[in-house]
Amino acid sequence: MGMFDYLRSSYYFDEDFKDQCQTKDIEEGISGTMSQYWISPDGQLYLIDYSRTADFVELKEGDEGYNDKLALFNFKWIPNGTHGKVRPLNITKYVVIYPEKWEGQWEDWPDCRIHFVDGIVQDYKILSKGEQ
Repeated sequence: MGMFDYLRSSYYFDEDFKDQCQTKDIEEGISGTMSQYWISPDGQLYLIDYSRTADFVELKEGDEGYNDKLALFNFKWIPNGTHGKVRPLNITKYVVIYPEKWEGQWEDWPDCRIHFVDGIVQDYKILSKGEQ
């Protein structure tokens, strides 16, 4: 298993891919970092970047929420007023996405193989696990 990156698409692939999807294929070397992506209606891929939008604050003894039995969890994130950024991601590669939720049988779980050139959908193919 492991962590995935998340993708939402306003570009229509199929009913199974209209909600949030998962992938490990978008950015080489850093995939699986729970990054957020979006595909616009015209097929452009975007990275949604929330970095630096909150500050890490360590809780000290006496602070609200401090727990001396859970030392590793004595912190909180405080929004700092900085907004996230959305920027085009101009990759050229094939990316496989999976629906995050699937009601069917495991062997029928679909994936969508998308071909991007300079960050724009060129083509796609939908397969179920049984067809791969």
